[in-house]
Amino acid sequence: MKKLADRIRRIGLIGNFEKASCAAAIGKAARLIRAAGREVFCDPETARLARLRGVACSDASTLAHTVDLLLIFGGDGTLLRVARSLAGSPTPMLGINIGGLGFLTAVSSGDLARALRHIWAGEFKFESRALIEARAECSSGNFRQSAFNDLVISRGSASRLIELHVSVNGDPLTSYRCDGLIVSSPTGSTAYSLAAGGALVYPTAEVFQLTPVCPHTLSNRSLILPLSAAICVKVVNPAPATLLSADGDVVTELAAGDEVTVRRSRRTVRLMHLQETSFFESLRVKLHWRGANL
Repeated sequence: MKKLADRIRRIGLIGNFEKASCAAAIGKAARLIRAAGREVFCDPETARLARLRGVACSDASTLAHTVDLLLIFGGDGTLLRVARSLAGSPTPMLGINIGGLGFLTAVSSGDLARALRHIWAGEFKFESRALIEARAECSSGNFRQSAFNDLVISRGSASRLIELHVSVNGDPLTSYRCDGLIVSSPTGSTAYSLAAGGALVYPTAEVFQLTPVCPHTLSNRSLILPLSAAICVKVVNPAPATLLSADGDVVTELAAGDEVTVRRSRRTVRLMHLQETSFFESLRVKLHWRGANL
């Protein structure tokens, strides 16, 4: 990997411009990268946030095509946003966590210098992560939306259950009466699905996870499906308002009779991981798993 590391000469920086605390970490990264003989680039918003001059590309897409590695500063939400906007790009991304829990942003800002030393030494690996995609046939029109973590169909502000009819590959599964339904990618098992009682899934597993939110029937449990499946969700009841969200961002309101079909996206996201890190270590550290004392 050392030869590969030697080819990582141009580093792109993208920060969450809504988090002022990102500025110091981005500035530090720029200094460390230049001290290692590499070049720094960033998008216009990041340049303004960290007061970096002469390094801004016109937009994030141009930045991704210019650099050999993207460092994303913020929380998981920042990485999700960037991953969706740059999905399909071969440029690897490494998340730098600025506070918060952070399953996707694997490196804390305090470990930035050590992480960069590992990269220069070639002590890293790349991992391809699947995106999922919703195609909706709605009374208001048809559209397509991708997600890195999950697609969620949920009730609006009214405290009433919604009813959703679900089929898989054309085979009826069940009708859920619930607060919502989460269709998560393997990566998304540690997000909303986990909070709703779903299982933890290894992030490169070839599976969807279907998790109802507060189902009226206690026998309804989280379901693991192959990533090759086509999951069709039809809205049954006309009220209350039913929303479709992608990675926590509301996409559209759905009406009775509207159908959303979720499949694996053709596009992927390429992440970088330091060799000393692993998914299991993240579970132990971030979820505070401990052995029993007998």
